[in-house]
Amino acid sequence: MTSCAQEKSRTPYEWPSIAAPIAAVKPHVRALHGDTVIDNYYWLNDYFKKGPDTAAVIQYLEAENAYTDAMMKDTEPLQAKLFEEMKGRVKEQDESVPYFKNGYYYYTRTEEGKQYYKFCRKKESLDAPEEVLLDVDALAEGHSYYSVRGFNVSPDNKLLAYGVDTVSRRQYTIHIKKLETGELMADAIPGTTGGSVWANDNQTLFYTKNNPATLLTEKIMRHTLGNGVEGDATVYHELDNTNYIGVSKAKSGRFIYIYSGGTLSSETRYLDADKPMEAFRVFQPRMKDVLYSVTALSDRFLIVTNRDAKNFKLMECPLDETGVAHWKEMIPHREDVLLEDVDEFKDFLVISERKNGLVQLAVRNLMDGSEHYLDFGEAAYTAYPATNPEYNTSTLRYAYTSLTTPASTYDYDMLLREKTLKKQQEVVGGYNVEDYTTERLYATADDGTKVPISLVYKKGFRKDGSAPLLLYGYGSYGATMDPSFSSARLSLLDRGFVFAIAHIRGGQEMGRQWYEDGKMMKKKNTFTDFIACGQYLVAEKYTAPEHLYAQGGSAGGLLMGAVINMAPQLWHGVIAQVPFVDVVNTMLDETIPLTTNEYDEWGNPNDREAYFYMKSYSPYEHVEAKAYPNMLVTTGLHDSQVQYFEPAKWVAKLRATKTDNNVLLLKTEMDYGHGGASGRFDYLKEIALVYAFLCALEGITD
Repeated sequence: MTSCAQEKSRTPYEWPSIAAPIAAVKPHVRALHGDTVIDNYYWLNDYFKKGPDTAAVIQYLEAENAYTDAMMKDTEPLQAKLFEEMKGRVKEQDESVPYFKNGYYYYTRTEEGKQYYKFCRKKESLDAPEEVLLDVDALAEGHSYYSVRGFNVSPDNKLLAYGVDTVSRRQYTIHIKKLETGELMADAIPGTTGGSVWANDNQTLFYTKNNPATLLTEKIMRHTLGNGVEGDATVYHELDNTNYIGVSKAKSGRFIYIYSGGTLSSETRYLDADKPMEAFRVFQPRMKDVLYSVTALSDRFLIVTNRDAKNFKLMECPLDETGVAHWKEMIPHREDVLLEDVDEFKDFLVISERKNGLVQLAVRNLMDGSEHYLDFGEAAYTAYPATNPEYNTSTLRYAYTSLTTPASTYDYDMLLREKTLKKQQEVVGGYNVEDYTTERLYATADDGTKVPISLVYKKGFRKDGSAPLLLYGYGSYGATMDPSFSSARLSLLDRGFVFAIAHIRGGQEMGRQWYEDGKMMKKKNTFTDFIACGQYLVAEKYTAPEHLYAQGGSAGGLLMGAVINMAPQLWHGVIAQVPFVDVVNTMLDETIPLTTNEYDEWGNPNDREAYFYMKSYSPYEHVEAKAYPNMLVTTGLHDSQVQYFEPAKWVAKLRATKTDNNVLLLKTEMDYGHGGASGRFDYLKEIALVYAFLCALEGITD
């Protein structure tokens, strides 16, 4: 292995001279708001639409896959080495830290050579005999994709509900297993999100039903065991197709909640979990531009809300008077602190906050009102409450990681203020944190805004512009890209790469305003922030344009498409994974899954102003006759979040339009969807492909 890519021992990769696939041109006219656009590759929707060109779509995707394989052929030994290297760091026989709930310790364990895991429990003591509740390794046999979610044990500990998806389209069928006999009940509930909630009678199950075409969460259903799915009652039907809905249960087991929320407003309903046949009551009717979420204590409700509080505040109200008129302030709004969430315990509250881009966990003692913060001791990190299902405990379990600290699980005694490390991710073969350095930098955006950058590199790095650097970004939906450890990433760092995260607007790292300044009619701030981060890293000689790479997926793939249109000369290569690049056409098509849920994020293009703003940055609309960076684009045929045809159309248009001879590759996983492979090792193959592509561009052969 090359110990540092800054050494002058690189061998330029010889890309094969092979003709790339050329997609057929079949003009389609879009006319709206007095604007006419010709889309030559609209026909690539046909597999999704079940149109006449369905077979031609598959042929084109397979031709692109064959081209990618041929172009990357000489990197196959490196891909194999990278895969084995990354797989070799994963502890194959492993076990999660058990958590305690309702008399049992629950955990998962993995076995050597197996892709999946076993979901297990032990009664009252970790020395008790093991009970394997679900052997996912066995269930997944014969499936190219297998995902299980929503493990949900009934209050009497006798039944397990769980959801299964074998297509990778996030449509789960809920199954119910009798744990005493191992028998699978006849109740199989299709077309769900996979999660469910038991009422306290152990006979009634609430779940979220998806629309089979749009995949929108439309209904909350009530199922009674043994009655058949056709008899399930609709207890809530969401009529606003811009909202997501879901059902959950209070940690104390006292209430069941239905949450309905969009980007801008939300509403909660609740029900006594002992009385599942009663109607849900509205906690507080939805209010314009007001989000709120509800947590139940033994004597009152707590409400996290942004009502008159951009960064959110904490309110409280009586159990029998839940309307906004009865809300009383508990933690006021703070300009410099984003209040993200609260975790309830019988005698404590754990409040998740964000200040200066970093998470803080505050512990409030409900008995005496005292409050203190946990100390994490690093400049840049990720921390959050982990699995805490038990209500009557003084122990908080939290997770911690950073760019140099492997994933760690701690138990924290909230009374004694003492933490105990329960487990740290083991990096097989050894890992020395002292070999790597992490930094927190700030780039200045076009409007003067300081944009944080977290980065990590192996010691021996020289800041002279010769090192390759991979800059990752997302910047949408208020999702924060907190710095975390990756054992797979060591394969890149050990080959001399710097890895950096641009904490751009559109995320929520620096508070709610950070999100609002990167969405809707301010979306372009996301793109200019990322470009500013790249320019800063070049100016400070962390890298140079001939060694600078960018990576993003989904909405981060939109970011990739936008920045190569706006500043193509800044990047030597770009990795765009499941990229959302055909913004206008997708947002105009309400038959595409999840489109209407996104109006509050991007805008509704049926509105003239929103249409022209979206069109002004949508990557597909702005492919031009100019030089673009080297690119690797990935997608999944069954992707429910960003349909395969967006990257396929984009690549087809780039091929026909760009003026350079740089490499452009499209890889479609024909068996998977948005999240890629489901097995714990299979996903490493895509990472190996990405890393091999980057190494090829750098002339790193080993």
